[in-house]
Amino acid sequence: MKLCYFNDFRLGVVKGDHVVDITDAVKDIPHLHTRDLVIGLIERWESHKGKVEKAAAAAAGVPLKGVRLRAPVPKPGNIDCMAVNYMEDGTLKEKPQINAFHKMSNAVIGNGDTMVLPDAPASVFEGEAELALIIGKRATRVSQADAMKHVFGYTGFIDGSARGLPPPGNVFFQMKSRDTFAPMGPWIVTADEIADPQHLNITLSNNGHVMQKFNTSDMAHHIPRCIEWLSSIHTLEPGDVVATGTNHRGLNPFMDGDKIELSIEKVGTLSFNVKDEHKRTWARITRLQHKESGKEGPHTPQTAGKYAAK
Repeated sequence: MKLCYFNDFRLGVVKGDHVVDITDAVKDIPHLHTRDLVIGLIERWESHKGKVEKAAAAAAGVPLKGVRLRAPVPKPGNIDCMAVNYMEDGTLKEKPQINAFHKMSNAVIGNGDTMVLPDAPASVFEGEAELALIIGKRATRVSQADAMKHVFGYTGFIDGSARGLPPPGNVFFQMKSRDTFAPMGPWIVTADEIADPQHLNITLSNNGHVMQKFNTSDMAHHIPRCIEWLSSIHTLEPGDVVATGTNHRGLNPFMDGDKIELSIEKVGTLSFNVKDEHKRTWARITRLQHKESGKEGPHTPQTAGKYAAK
């Protein structure tokens, strides 16, 4: 099943190229606003799944092309992002140490929305294509063997980054948690629809050009290990988001006017725009292309716009 939010945060089920409004079928779930409803539904899925299926089957719905899709979990309690969690197409000699960071839920935007690049002296702005898990059941110090029982479903996720901000050192908060720096969607695909999330193709296109292309089989630490480790640090709650990391070789600068499309096999395609009122520019190349050119630094330098080197 595919669950989504659309228009004025109505909760829906996607059926082919249509979406059926199921908000009223689950309105008995306590909530302050409909954008909170999905977390309550995830937490009560076993008791409400039948209601959702019945409501979805009873109506034809409206065409997806005529609605505005929203982030499928607009206000997650936690967003945990795995750091350096890919073997970079098998090029790393050793598995990186498991690590993660927290991203603010206020950074979440949805399909068709706009990532706004802030007025900050970043060396580059990038967005990392990632498969994200939506937690379905509370997880505290769970084992790898039991970890997948706590996954409700999957969605697409972009980890926006403002690299190289001063002062030198640990700047993850100001690099990762900017407003609009967590595009998510287009919907949640429930876990029963994806037999093996560890073998999914992921593609990121920038203005129609493929920049990132990799498979989740290249993860250094697979999903059960990520859940085991994260839940040993803090309890994962229903509706929490776990972004599973990216292959960095295809990372590329995000610039004003860009249209980004993240496609994940069996999940769907998330599209969003990029806006930068300071019109900063970089060469349109990936990190791998920059490295192969023999140039210094992890990414291509800024070429024009505010903060560009004189």
